[in-house]
Amino acid sequence: MKVCIIGQGYIGLPTAALFARNHCEVVGVDISEEMINNLNNGIIHIEEPGIAEIIKTAVEKKIYVASLTPQKADAFIITVPTPYIVENYSCDLSYVMTACESILPYLEKGNTVIVESTIAPMSTDETIKPIFEKAGFTIGKDLFLAHCPERVLPGRIIEELIHNDRIIGGVTPECSKKASEVYGQFVEGELMLTEAKTAELSKCMENTFRDVNIALANELAKICAEIGVNALDVIKMANKHPRVNLHSPGPGVGGHCLAIDPYFIYAKAPETAKIIKLARDTNNSMPEFVCEYVKKIIPEGKIALLGVSYKGNTGDDRESPAYEIIEELSEDYEIAIHDPHIKNPNHVSLNEATENADLILILCDHDEFKEMDYDLIKDNMKNPIIFDTKNIIKEVPDEIKLYNYGNLYELN
Repeated sequence: MKVCIIGQGYIGLPTAALFARNHCEVVGVDISEEMINNLNNGIIHIEEPGIAEIIKTAVEKKIYVASLTPQKADAFIITVPTPYIVENYSCDLSYVMTACESILPYLEKGNTVIVESTIAPMSTDETIKPIFEKAGFTIGKDLFLAHCPERVLPGRIIEELIHNDRIIGGVTPECSKKASEVYGQFVEGELMLTEAKTAELSKCMENTFRDVNIALANELAKICAEIGVNALDVIKMANKHPRVNLHSPGPGVGGHCLAIDPYFIYAKAPETAKIIKLARDTNNSMPEFVCEYVKKIIPEGKIALLGVSYKGNTGDDRESPAYEIIEELSEDYEIAIHDPHIKNPNHVSLNEATENADLILILCDHDEFKEMDYDLIKDNMKNPIIFDTKNIIKEVPDEIKLYNYGNLYELN
């Protein structure tokens, strides 16, 4: 099977790697000439275990090639971004539509086209299908169209692409069957065949479920800070109940999924999706909450800000709440940023970040931050204070003051 994958980012590249590892001929398409040149030399641009080795081997075996333009193939998979439109929270399908149009000259009868990009309910039927029909194809007879959303965790993408169950949402039953044959090349989880609109809403609801539950934990943290209760103890005790699983509060929600996908549902039914929108508002309020308590801890000075990735042990900073926090705090504080997983010329080492600092602000749960050199911190800092918004530090020396969502009420 020859597979052409449009988009070589956090989903497209790992997907390409797995097809190549399973003896498919793969063309990976993207618009960045620098990225394409690097990929053709076996150099990848994302931090994800296992991907670099697979791509390097596939390039050497000439079964993977990166290209600025598509090629003829048996299957085409679209993995481009779908941001939301700020004015009305609706799904911006412009990248998906451009990707669909880009493959039209290369399509042949019998091909399968799969959209993996997360899209709003009804998008496949109402917006994507007409692009191919206008080009003369009959969906379900000479072209097979499906929406098969990704559902993976950064840091474990290879494992989850293989073992997670997969939703196969065809425009017709035959479309679902053809798309399942594509993923059957490497997926070992269950291939669940359904309609495109069901697949679309299922993916959006998976991320909405998580967003709503995180919002509940974040709201609890704000309530506890206000009324004088240890939020972390409340969560620990409540979770002893066999049917309760409160999430951990944090500085906000990031990533290309949780921070965006709930809006796609809300935009379809804004008068009904009230809980979904309120959860988004709650999670969006957390950067301001963090800044409020930073200002209570220290009114001025230098902050060593640790972590801008939205998720621990990855270099993925898409929609990270850290950037909103940095923007606000930069107005009144000197900010030194350290993140061992993100390459940025403006970032500094932990030693440089903490030098003469008045506060360490932890915004990401990288493993490197869970056990730090506290002797270095004590010697370096002007005031050895840590505000841990990810609740990852369990114990510090007596000379260091630790704030987290368990004791913020002390500042009121």
